[in-house]
Amino acid sequence: MRIYLDCWPCFLRQALSAARRAGASDEQQREVLLDTLEQLKTLAREATPPEMGNRIHRRVREITGHRDPYSDAKQEATAAALAMVPRLETAMQEAADPLETAARIAITGNIIDYGAAETFDLEATLERVLQAPFGIDGMPVLRRALERVDRVLYLADNAGETVFDRVLIQALGRPVTYVVKGGPVLNDATLEEAREAGIQEVAEIADTGCDAMGAPLALCSPAFRERFEGAGLIIAKGQANYETLSDADAPVFFLLQAKCGVIADDLGVETGAVVAKASSHLEARFGR
Repeated sequence: MRIYLDCWPCFLRQALSAARRAGASDEQQREVLLDTLEQLKTLAREATPPEMGNRIHRRVREITGHRDPYSDAKQEATAAALAMVPRLETAMQEAADPLETAARIAITGNIIDYGAAETFDLEATLERVLQAPFGIDGMPVLRRALERVDRVLYLADNAGETVFDRVLIQALGRPVTYVVKGGPVLNDATLEEAREAGIQEVAEIADTGCDAMGAPLALCSPAFRERFEGAGLIIAKGQANYETLSDADAPVFFLLQAKCGVIADDLGVETGAVVAKASSHLEARFGR
């Protein structure tokens, strides 16, 4: 998905937020913002939003010397998500359709996104997502795919969201490789946050081999690209994975909340919509 002009103010907001979380001085914050504007001037028209986001967060780390500005936020989000586990277990016990409920629970966790907003309400989001109609309902494709694949490659998004992902992993009925980021960027999950959520108890954990948001294949390691190219089913969580992989010729199933108006328009749904979307490649293989 390409960058739209409406993304520009969001980039500046994100740059300032990251700088402040890193403890930047006023002068450093100014430097970050001016650098972001310069980066925007030279950005290729075909660039994706995560590509610009990666530049911003890398520069924040360079300017401030802070390796992981969102470390505290990630710990807080994971703690808040773990506190929700009894409620999630109840939802699964009461589920008429365990796979759909687990997918909705995973989508609920996608609200934990400091790139889109500074605050979130997990309880209210869970109630909304469990009841809302899908803006895009690709669940029949997912069910058919699960009947025919031996293993699932699951691309993680944010810390804390990992706890909600664990519920879906357990409901898939297939071995899962769970892929996190190779280094800190924004509040995305790394190996540390995946382990804090207990993912190692339900899946093999791997990483993309880079510290970029989403899964920009050109930046990812050869080991990850080999996994990606050989996967029969890829579940991709969140907006950044959609932004980087929406045009990929691969069997990708996107799970997200369309928290951003730009992404909602790209998907053809209302802002805030609950999305379970099969890629055209996946649709062609399992759509019938």
